[in-house]
Amino acid sequence: MSDIHSLALACRDAAPRIASLDTAGKRQLLNDMAAALERHVEAILAANARDMQLAADKGVQGAMLDRLRLDAARVSGVAQALRQVAELPDPVGVVTRRETMPNGIAVERVRIPLGVVAMIYEARPNVTADAAALCLKAGNAVILRGGSEAIHSNTAIAAALHEALRAHGLPEAAVTLVEDLRRESMVELLQLTDVIDLAIPRGGEGLIRFVTEHARVPVIKHYKGVCHLYVDREADLALALNLLIDGKTSRPGVCNALETLLVHQDVAADFLPQAAQALLARGVEWRGDERTRALVPQAKAASEDDYAAEFLDLILAARVVADMDAAIAHIRRYGSDHTEVIATRDAAAAQRFVQSLRSAVVMVNASSRFSDGGELGLGAEIGISTTRLHAYGPMGAESLTIERYVVRGEGQVRHATSLGQQ
Repeated sequence: MSDIHSLALACRDAAPRIASLDTAGKRQLLNDMAAALERHVEAILAANARDMQLAADKGVQGAMLDRLRLDAARVSGVAQALRQVAELPDPVGVVTRRETMPNGIAVERVRIPLGVVAMIYEARPNVTADAAALCLKAGNAVILRGGSEAIHSNTAIAAALHEALRAHGLPEAAVTLVEDLRRESMVELLQLTDVIDLAIPRGGEGLIRFVTEHARVPVIKHYKGVCHLYVDREADLALALNLLIDGKTSRPGVCNALETLLVHQDVAADFLPQAAQALLARGVEWRGDERTRALVPQAKAASEDDYAAEFLDLILAARVVADMDAAIAHIRRYGSDHTEVIATRDAAAAQRFVQSLRSAVVMVNASSRFSDGGELGLGAEIGISTTRLHAYGPMGAESLTIERYVVRGEGQVRHATSLGQQ
């Protein structure tokens, strides 16, 4: 038996211990994990500094370095996220439907844990704690397989989480960190159909494709965020400009950052020059179609690849569109089903935009940066699903449970021919 298989089996064996915890027990465990992170902040930051140096030596820069970096404030934020998850309603045991049938049996649909979740991710050491917290809140055990660029940070964070598990008399295997980072070990993990109940990849396009191509276990993809802002002919242009600035520049290296701007032709002459002035002052590079470049001379010509790109950088693709139908057609062609935004004062137009798109999150007059589990009331998120399975959009603890049927009766049988009757 391989080391990966042994780790996975130990995690599976630990899962019933987590599933048996009551709400109070899970709340205290997560609060103690948050406290452990704060106690060990110096060790975590030292490990992260080592990862940052190794990444810099390899030429890593931009969004990847930003995702990798930890400081005292970010570690404090991770701890606070764990406390928020601790205080969320417990999804396990919730009855989502109860109905009494004509024969008297009571039919319930009840939320239960998935079992063992394999989280596969890159660069973001905060995911180590966030994913563990959400899986534990939902009564699951979790296998964490981070990227090589964050291995020291992930190991230090996992050590703090393990300290809390030991203090509660729970097996460390409930939060298993895989330190074998070979691709072969990842493939083996993804094919353990007798152990893994769900795999969640979170990272770049290459990682997502690798996981989906090699997995034999169920996969929920957290794919790239090609997020659009459509400025409608009835938009409040000052409001639209604020949405654009926040969505593109507040943190360009995250999946809910804006990548493409679509502007109705009737307001393009008014909106694009002021948008260009604001974003160019903030270091944003423009790439646009011919009509955009006529209004924004600094813009480079946009290619087909630009409109499908998740830049994760201070780069914006722009296009002037004839109407909302053209905007919707563009999003359907180039989008990744992540997050779309419309700026408009026309309620009917907003509703048509919402109904015409199937993206996981659609915003009306609100920044794309709100497409986040914490901002939408889920506490920390395990990611944003762009796969239409049982979970779609930001995934919190409830999305890490499934529903089963519980039937309660008083001796009812389906057929009269029982107990020897003919």
